Amino acid sequence: MAAADIDWSARAGIAEHAVLRRHLRRIGGVVPGTRIARVRWPRRVPVLPYPWHYWWQAHLLDCLVDAQRRDPSDRRAKIIGAAVRSMRLRNLGSWTNRYYDDVAWLGLTLQRAGGLARGSHGPALAAITEQLHDGWTEEAGGGIWWRRGDVVKNAPANGPAAILLARDGQVEFAAAVTDWITDTLVDPDTGLVRDGIRVGPDGGVAEVDKRIFTYCQGVYLGACVELATRDGHVRWGDQAVALVDAVTQRLARADGVLPGCGGGDGGLFAGILARYLTEAALRRPELTDAASRLVIASAEAAWSGRAEVRGGPVFSADWGRPAAEPRKGTPEADLSVQLSGWMLLEAAATLQRAR
Repeated sequence: MAAADIDWSARAGIAEHAVLRRHLRRIGGVVPGTRIARVRWPRRVPVLPYPWHYWWQAHLLDCLVDAQRRDPSDRRAKIIGAAVRSMRLRNLGSWTNRYYDDVAWLGLTLQRAGGLARGSHGPALAAITEQLHDGWTEEAGGGIWWRRGDVVKNAPANGPAAILLARDGQVEFAAAVTDWITDTLVDPDTGLVRDGIRVGPDGGVAEVDKRIFTYCQGVYLGACVELATRDGHVRWGDQAVALVDAVTQRLARADGVLPGCGGGDGGLFAGILARYLTEAALRRPELTDAASRLVIASAEAAWSGRAEVRGGPVFSADWGRPAAEPRKGTPEADLSVQLSGWMLLEAAATLQRAR
């Protein structure tokens, strides 16, 4: 099929249906009025309350918001409201936990959900932004901790926090967080964002975690794009351009497909980068072509490599390879991997609608 003939909105709808059919359920399978996603399919028996993947559920909400913007429906709006309430209930009545990256992810999706969160939007964001402020310290030159009581500061916590704070109008704080990433985590040789640093007893940088993950690139790009709009300083646009170039030249495959990172938490990484590449393509004209190419190439590969099993498509943990049929021990069984594929197709559909 020619690229111009592909209906990405239809494909995103198919992905949505498959993920919700397999994963969405009541809390514990029994609590009325709740909606939460089981973390694996096929599910294990018996259904256990653990593990609790808070940030996976935040990305489920983000995908539902994507779908509601693509094809609004009253039914989905009710699911979103129920899922927001269910997250708080499943999290023992709290909007937050000890991980600053987790709460930033929930804050971002609640910002996007707005009124769909059915009254939870304001109180949740207030609690989340207060915690992010508390997470900033001057050790290692600034930055927000990864979690309370830890010695790690990293891109996965600081990137989404910067995006959330910028969108909340806290531009000065968002700029400080993003500048910390630039100064501390961007590799001067490759232009890619390293994962994080370990803070020593003297308050300085004791060790740099040099691992390169796709989602670290995504959240830094998202922060730069957001600040380019709200702050206007030339450095944000320049940094966004440099980052997309580094991803194209040093991280993506030669055909433009973004790499995978297995199952578990890693299953979400490439989808997050695709989300913020789409933001860059839509909001920065100088990045429209380069960022769009990466998203569309990845979406074409993910769709071509899908496995068709009961209930619809299953997406690969690595979009450049065919998907395995989900079973115990395969990353394709993880909710994170399937959310990433759904997120990618929503990104492609968003770009198509914009054109």
